[in-house]
Amino acid sequence: MNCKNCNNTLKESQKFCDECGAKIIQNRLKPKVLAQQVNAQFISIDNKFLRTFIDLFKQPETVIIGYIDGTRKKYIDVLQYFAISLTLAGIQVFLITTFFKEALTFSPEFITTIENMPEQDINPMASFNPDIFTKYQGLIYILGVPVSALATWLVYYLFGNKRFNFTEHLVLNLYYSAQIIIITAVFSILFLVTGMNYLIVSSLLGLPTFIYLAYILKKIFKEDFWNTIAKFLIVMAFYVVIYFIIILIAAIVLFFSGYFKI
Repeated sequence: MNCKNCNNTLKESQKFCDECGAKIIQNRLKPKVLAQQVNAQFISIDNKFLRTFIDLFKQPETVIIGYIDGTRKKYIDVLQYFAISLTLAGIQVFLITTFFKEALTFSPEFITTIENMPEQDINPMASFNPDIFTKYQGLIYILGVPVSALATWLVYYLFGNKRFNFTEHLVLNLYYSAQIIIITAVFSILFLVTGMNYLIVSSLLGLPTFIYLAYILKKIFKEDFWNTIAKFLIVMAFYVVIYFIIILIAAIVLFFSGYFKI
């Protein structure tokens, strides 16, 4: 018997190829087999998801540092976990844009205030479309990860904590971002279904997500409360500065491309 992926010679008793690592599939493709494959590859409903979700609250250092150190079987892979979070965010966007369009509608007073602002030709809010955040929510989440990773890496590097490199900080922020995206998406869907004010509740969810980041940093770097808070505040400052630089560069590019037609 040969491996169907790399043609390596296999023993009849083998369940995995010792050359490429592929699982040996001997059963015909049936709904049950397909469901098992989808579960194993993408969802991992066999308590792996719940274990990852719960332990990212109880002991985030075990999940994150474990992954960095090479533990890859106990918890969901960081990229897979982030992909699941984006899927939930996509479901949230679908519900908003299909059934709850009014959830993102500003009040008439706010719209009137914007329309009455002077110099509408140069007013950046004049053509502001709130739907852009919903439409490109997944992209915003993806781009936010390297920005937050750069912020945490720079702060701890400058303070002499060089234990983790940038890529490892990327893993930390991928797990953190996935966790808050999942929480935000699930609660947002519940709030939409129950008729609660989506914009207000979403704003209230912002503070706990920042507190959760400070909690993860304390667990990962094992510093006392005040050192953690100090570094957390500097991380937030770096985060704002990095985003400001990115927005400034984007504005300059748009300015020159619009006026000089680059």
